[in-house]
Amino acid sequence: MDISERLKLIASMIEECDTIVDVGTDHGYVPIYLVKRGLIKKAIASDINKGPVEKAKNNIELNKVSRQISCRLGSGLSTVKKGEVEVAVIAGMGGNLIRDIMESDLDVVKELDYMILQPVQNAEVLREYLYNTGYDILNEEICNDDGRFYEIIKVKYNNKPVVIDSIYYEISKVLLDKKHIVMKEFIEYKLQKYTKIYDTLNEDTITSKNRKKHIYYIKSKLEEFLKCF
Repeated sequence: MDISERLKLIASMIEECDTIVDVGTDHGYVPIYLVKRGLIKKAIASDINKGPVEKAKNNIELNKVSRQISCRLGSGLSTVKKGEVEVAVIAGMGGNLIRDIMESDLDVVKELDYMILQPVQNAEVLREYLYNTGYDILNEEICNDDGRFYEIIKVKYNNKPVVIDSIYYEISKVLLDKKHIVMKEFIEYKLQKYTKIYDTLNEDTITSKNRKKHIYYIKSKLEEFLKCF
């Protein structure tokens, strides 16, 4: 079964283990891929919507992995019991929603070996939550799949908040330190985006002035980061 670069990268961050839950599984591609390669023994493919669960069931049957993968309909991590799985994958949704899913079932999160998180937008909101709440960021990856950037974060709950410059919510410190090959392109993309925002802001109000000052700071930091490559 052929899967996208984004999903392959998510799968590559999972070490051999017994059981995972894939939250927002959609077609069930990640659990199927992992089971067929012998990286996991069992998986729970979970989604809040009936349509994706049915699609996942069909794909699981087609790939002859029904004994190893079960499907569950429900919200976030509410579909699994505390200690039932070792790893959770929460991918393909906004950073705000991923944060809310984690908060809603923190008792499940605390028992996990680690989580693989892949926000499609608002990664900065998710990183801010991770640092401020107390998570070890074990690793991060990034890819450009079909013209779109995807950031993937591997974390474990530790209840030890970290104070860090807010620019690292926006730009991964882990990936910067790695000098990840895709990061230069990603920072250039971010810089272009923030330059456009900066140029459109007027300074008639205190809120606008503060916003412009903040955007200027982000732009300056991004320019500084680019010099590292």
